[in-house]
Amino acid sequence: MQRDKIKELLESLQNQQISIDDALLRLENLPFEDLGFAKLDHHRTLRRGYPEVVFCQNKTVDQVKSIVLHLSRQNMVLATRATPEMYAAVKSVLPIARYNEPARTITVKKEEESVEIDKSSHILVLCAGTSDIPVAEEAVETASFMGNHVEKLYDVGVAGLHRLLNNKKKIDDANVLIVVAGMDGALPSVVGGLVDKPVIAVPTSVGYGASFQGVGPLLTMLTSCAPGVTVVNIDNGFGAAYFASMINK
Repeated sequence: MQRDKIKELLESLQNQQISIDDALLRLENLPFEDLGFAKLDHHRTLRRGYPEVVFCQNKTVDQVKSIVLHLSRQNMVLATRATPEMYAAVKSVLPIARYNEPARTITVKKEEESVEIDKSSHILVLCAGTSDIPVAEEAVETASFMGNHVEKLYDVGVAGLHRLLNNKKKIDDANVLIVVAGMDGALPSVVGGLVDKPVIAVPTSVGYGASFQGVGPLLTMLTSCAPGVTVVNIDNGFGAAYFASMINK
């Protein structure tokens, strides 16, 4: 439950607009709700600023459906690594659910929670090649879900450096940059040498054999000579966007 919702609940109780029993009914699942196969953390927004996110990989369709449905009481839900079958099951009980197929994300946002997003301080997601777009899209969806204005700059890898330099103003205008790259993973170092903003590097598992499913670009990014570059795990667009959101906030 979000802080403003608890405040609203307490004010309603104080003003005798709801009964004590009604208030208890709304609070009975705090701090967590036990579904048997999952314990849902309804207090995470209070502690962390963002609600619990559902990691769908290795979960069953029914488990994802149940978890998302129960979490939807907090008005906003994000699920990552979701399959189309999982989305179909969620949409059958939550028609407002939306699916980003490249990102493999399900988002649920109730209309009453929509607020105007501040565009003066935004996150820019860059990716080296078209093959990196799925990971970049996971970052875009996550950062957008967390209330940020997000812009994209795709297919600007170092094999054609003029594509990146041609967008220098767009890069300079961002408050935080998420840079997604596979193959040799050189793009974050190049971007890090151009800006005075935090750069979050995301290695992807895209590349030929010697990239070792992302280990090659991961090591390149970890050994970057450009200061101000931090690195998340392979294909972890979600983790990069979460960290970027904390910075931008």
